[in-house]
Amino acid sequence: MIGNLLALAACFSSALAAERLSLTDAVSMAMKKHPLIEAVEAEQRAAAHRVEQARGGLLPRVNYSESYQVGNNPVFAFSTLLSQRRFTAANFDIGQLNHPDPTSNFQSQLTVDQPIYDGRQTRLNTQSATLRKTMTAEQERHARMQITAGVVQAYFGTALAASGLGVAKDAVKSAEASLKRAEIVRSAGMSTDAAVLTLRVHLASVREQEIRRTYDLEVARAALAEAMGVTPGSEYDLATPLAEITTASPVLDELQKKAGEGRPEMRQAKLAMELAENQSATARSAMLPQIGARAMIEADREKFVTGGSGNWFFAATLKWNLFNGHADKERISETVEGMASARAQSRQVSSTIRLEAHRAYANWKGACERIKVAKEATGMSAESLRITKNRYEAGLTTVTDLLQQETASLESQTRLLAAIYDQRMAAAGMELVAGTLSGDSDVLK
Repeated sequence: MIGNLLALAACFSSALAAERLSLTDAVSMAMKKHPLIEAVEAEQRAAAHRVEQARGGLLPRVNYSESYQVGNNPVFAFSTLLSQRRFTAANFDIGQLNHPDPTSNFQSQLTVDQPIYDGRQTRLNTQSATLRKTMTAEQERHARMQITAGVVQAYFGTALAASGLGVAKDAVKSAEASLKRAEIVRSAGMSTDAAVLTLRVHLASVREQEIRRTYDLEVARAALAEAMGVTPGSEYDLATPLAEITTASPVLDELQKKAGEGRPEMRQAKLAMELAENQSATARSAMLPQIGARAMIEADREKFVTGGSGNWFFAATLKWNLFNGHADKERISETVEGMASARAQSRQVSSTIRLEAHRAYANWKGACERIKVAKEATGMSAESLRITKNRYEAGLTTVTDLLQQETASLESQTRLLAAIYDQRMAAAGMELVAGTLSGDSDVLK
């Protein structure tokens, strides 16, 4: 009595521990906990920082330096005394000029460099960084869709494994009932020991399937935990059933059009062409002149804090790259080839996406037709098994016929579950190929 109460309490605790989890909840959890999401979000933030970094190209550069120099080099000594405003008539002595005493200089320098015109390079670099940021955003969207698809596959894979285990358990119960029925028939002298042994072998076979599917379910649950980015071991009560989708079938042309417009890979390919054009413009901008200005405040002192004076300096510069060994010309040619490559890759991506859309559509249509056939077969095999069992009890058929119907019933149920699973995967696959798969998609409900 106590043992039964303990067993009941354990089952009740297990039921409480199992968290009810819908497919949309599983996707939402993956969006929060999957490490890949953390990685792509970090990449997106890094891309934003690169845009700001590029925009800083026209901002002033301010630097401060502190240095100490000492020596008796005539030029150094002469110029240091002038910078420190300590030069006197005595320093014009020829001997002193040729053989000066060691001179020390503590120099503090504050410089400001301001680009005025850099041949549009800052603007073009900012545009490139912005394009890369947009490409990173598409990469993040692609990662989110892939994770969503992975959760859908793992979730319904777990549901399929659980349903398959249920079918196997039912098959074991049916085989046990058939064995009891065969033993009764043998006791009545209407069957032989061979028939009973055959059913025992069949019972062992379906028990073996039950064992295999038990561990398949264990692995499927671990795969679901991995897809959601959580630690394996948590028990979940799947709230979204592995059921047939009854929505209207999509149109192939519309699906391919959506895929060509909405897929992250297609958008990235178009952005890659824009980026190649921008890089070509950047390469050509190296041939333009650059104008800049520099301002400097300097303090030169004989001692660290005394014995010196302050100076200032301003300069404007023009730099024009007239020839650098054909490097710029070759770089421009390189970017032209890069543009050609980007255009070719865009065409390849477009072709691949159209094929993927066609494949997803065909998978959907095939799964829908298989469900219809499997439903009919399951109904007929169930009725045939019922009739065969009655006939066997009456001694009107053999154990071989009974086993054939048991096997046919198990296989038809398994095929129906597999067809429904494939239809759910195909529905998610069409959303994925169209670039619209998300936690709010109808195919997750």
